[in-house]
Amino acid sequence: MPTFPPLAEQLDLITKGAAEIIPLDDLSKRIEQSIASGKPMRIKAGFDPTAPDLHLGHTVLMRKLRHFQQLGHTVIFLIGDSTALIGDPTGKNQTRKPLTREQIMENAQTYQEQVFRILDRDKTEVRYNSEWLDQLGYAGMIGLAAKVTLSQMLDRKEFKNRFTAEEDISLHELMYPLAQGYDSVMLESDVELGGTDQLFNLLMGRELQRKNGQPQQIVLMMPIIEGLDGVQKMSKSLGNAIGVNEPPFEMFGKLMQVSDELMWRYWTLLTDRTQADIAAMRAAVDAGTLHPMQAKKDMARTITAGFSSEEAAQRAEENWSTQFQQGGISEDTEHVTVPAVDVDVTSQSVAAADVAEGGKYLFSLDKLLLKAGLVASMAEARRKRGEGAVKVVEAALAEEPQTRFDARMWIIDLPITLKVKLGKKLKLVTIETYAGSE
Repeated sequence: MPTFPPLAEQLDLITKGAAEIIPLDDLSKRIEQSIASGKPMRIKAGFDPTAPDLHLGHTVLMRKLRHFQQLGHTVIFLIGDSTALIGDPTGKNQTRKPLTREQIMENAQTYQEQVFRILDRDKTEVRYNSEWLDQLGYAGMIGLAAKVTLSQMLDRKEFKNRFTAEEDISLHELMYPLAQGYDSVMLESDVELGGTDQLFNLLMGRELQRKNGQPQQIVLMMPIIEGLDGVQKMSKSLGNAIGVNEPPFEMFGKLMQVSDELMWRYWTLLTDRTQADIAAMRAAVDAGTLHPMQAKKDMARTITAGFSSEEAAQRAEENWSTQFQQGGISEDTEHVTVPAVDVDVTSQSVAAADVAEGGKYLFSLDKLLLKAGLVASMAEARRKRGEGAVKVVEAALAEEPQTRFDARMWIIDLPITLKVKLGKKLKLVTIETYAGSE
């Protein structure tokens, strides 16, 4: 018979970072039953594969699944391939655009490749809710819908707001909470994890379990983590996300951008460090015995290592320090080459007093930023240059460059390699020579 850690130890890890547990007393009782019987709890979290890539915000739930796994409980990674066809209305003011089954399955494959960077593949039960939802049929769906009233559904904030504003609510959207709740029935889950924005869906699971004569699952909600701006939730569309698949140097560098205050939420929600360890670190920073920069470096290295390796994370830290603290060039700095013609290089004759040898070449800084991939458009390049966010210096030079530049710039020799900085981004850009530039 398997043995489990004592109740206090389990609660310490399970409650770490949790926003709310409904009901907490029942969780304690369920854990005690598990310890007494030697039977692991069944822990469920569902993920609709609506996009191909995950960011660190998605991993908050996965890390909590890992905690349950470390305690010896059965973790169910549920892929919502059928619910994804409906589209979760959570947080949406309009109906989601439906995905095809092919798109969903492609995304599901990449989800699995990424999630097992956190979870133990051999100890994870992977399920697809099409196993039961696609088998319900017409009569089964009618029977499921009969368990909930329309007034209950319209209590949901998203639906209530849209109904009041006389905005469309498609009937299929009302099926989403039912489908997610039915997942809990079919999996006989003891605990379901979700974000704080998922409360209605999670409670629907409890309701359907009750009506099917099952013990009601405990609902454990995790916070929605803020992105790099420290304000909005982490989202690729908002440009404040850190992707799970990002190279170690890029991940480390982005993590170093978070504020000192947000750092502690990242420690809590994105690492396996205990609450006691994190509290001790915070106390050391407050007492002045641990510098906040060192605490942040440790956080960035710990998280980066979790998605690559200790060696890669250590190298990323060393290269970051070389580039951003010592003013050098990291070996991980991206180096791109652009033809002279792509940045409008033209030869100019200047007085010998201005240049000791040869002539100068004129090039378009805005096009250089665009071709180097530092901006998405010429308009953005002009805006960033106007804000003084661009810095350029020849790579061989060590001096700090000036902070503002004109649209067209001078260089002396071709080919030439420049250090081009845009905010926190740095790239080495080599402008190649060509016959027309002589």
